[in-house]
Amino acid sequence: MEGVFDAPGVVVVKIGSTTLVDDAGRPDRAFIGSLCEQAARLHEDGYHVVIVSSGAVAAGMERLGLTERPGDTPGRQACAAAGQAALTEVYADLLARFDIPCGQVLLTRRDLTDREGYLNARNTLGRLIELGAIPVINENDTISVAEMNFGDNDMLGAIVATMLNADRYVILSDVDGLFTANPATDPDAQLVELVERITPELAAMAGGSSSAVGTGGMASKVRAARATMVAGIPTTICRGRLEGSFVDAVHGEHIGTRFEPTADAPHESARKLWIGLAEMARGSLTLDAGARRAVVEGGASVLPVGVTEVEGTFASGDVVSVLDAEGNLLGRGVSRYSADEMVRVRGLSLDVIERFMPEKAGTPAIHRDELLVF
Repeated sequence: MEGVFDAPGVVVVKIGSTTLVDDAGRPDRAFIGSLCEQAARLHEDGYHVVIVSSGAVAAGMERLGLTERPGDTPGRQACAAAGQAALTEVYADLLARFDIPCGQVLLTRRDLTDREGYLNARNTLGRLIELGAIPVINENDTISVAEMNFGDNDMLGAIVATMLNADRYVILSDVDGLFTANPATDPDAQLVELVERITPELAAMAGGSSSAVGTGGMASKVRAARATMVAGIPTTICRGRLEGSFVDAVHGEHIGTRFEPTADAPHESARKLWIGLAEMARGSLTLDAGARRAVVEGGASVLPVGVTEVEGTFASGDVVSVLDAEGNLLGRGVSRYSADEMVRVRGLSLDVIERFMPEKAGTPAIHRDELLVF
């Protein structure tokens, strides 16, 4: 498939700030050393390891002598600028002990929303892997702006995993996995060991980040797992500081929460994955119950007749989110209409639309070939 790197045995691991830093808020070299040792073991076993690492801002705070995370964007970006070099030095030094070179790759969402940029990033990562290096990837927080950032590295890791057609995506967290409730407040909370389908009820179990150094939470990890499951990539969320957890997760051991797509789950094309994951949604279309069934269960295109609400400002050719009546995200796709046009045609059948917009004759709101359904 176009845009998919097909080297066998690619595994992507994402480490969050709360797992990476020690109690004093500094990058924990002992933990990073353990992670690099596990990566080296997998490297010897024939796996190609890609690391998506948070922690640049925390490393920058240490280097700049700050005790609190800056509350302003320029302050955080300054920390990222100082910390990214320091963090990469740590990875490079520790991986060198195993004679493994390290390549730093900094990405913004703007890099990936452009199709050429997406393919260039994929080709660069592929070549690093072919040359025996371990890419260490982070969002380029120094220049990223709020409306174009990933929000957290969980989704960045998911995009990288789908970009490289990875065999597994592992999220090393500060918790054991997804629980039925918050285990810190509910003694009856149970670890969810296996997920084969992400339902709204399951997504509701996840919460946000409560960390002073992290930006994600279980909700962002579940969203990332939903994305990789669409690509047919198994995903594991587990406690990063549990000894050998990365290796165990790659080997398919029963650790943490495993998100395993079923054997009959469709593996979407590279273009659909780029549309749904890398591209930014410029608005949303809400579907009625009948349209939802047709799209999710019947594999249909989104037709204007089934659209009940239009949000955002977008042009024909922009990516929009597709929601159900309860606001749940069903998928993302390329709109064949602008926002103004969609407001005019929503709820109307194609034959009626053709009477006053002949240039749109037979045009769905979103064609199935340009729609990624989660």
